[in-house]
Amino acid sequence: MALEELKRDLTEAEADVRSYLENSEEYAKLKIFKVLMELVTTFAQTLLIGALALLALVLLSWAASNALNEIMESTYLGYLVVGMGYILIAFICYFLRDRLNGPLLRTFSKHFFD
Repeated sequence: MALEELKRDLTEAEADVRSYLENSEEYAKLKIFKVLMELVTTFAQTLLIGALALLALVLLSWAASNALNEIMESTYLGYLVVGMGYILIAFICYFLRDRLNGPLLRTFSKHFFD
């Protein structure tokens, strides 16, 4: 009798372990899917907004350069001033790049560990 009870308990334990492993696997798949979809949608939104912002920036830069060309009575100085402004902004971004790491890590950690 004790042997049959032990056998039944082991069979039930095995079924419970299998069920736990299957559920854990499904949970991991769902978690990975959630994280990947959040990253994909964030990337798509960033790409779309970035492309539109870049287009607007190009057109505004062109307009500012032409206006500066008329003010300075030159055909190229306005473009030079606007280009140098972008180089200055690039240097500032380069030197402040370490400050960007913290917010990026916090944002992606929130998505991954949530």
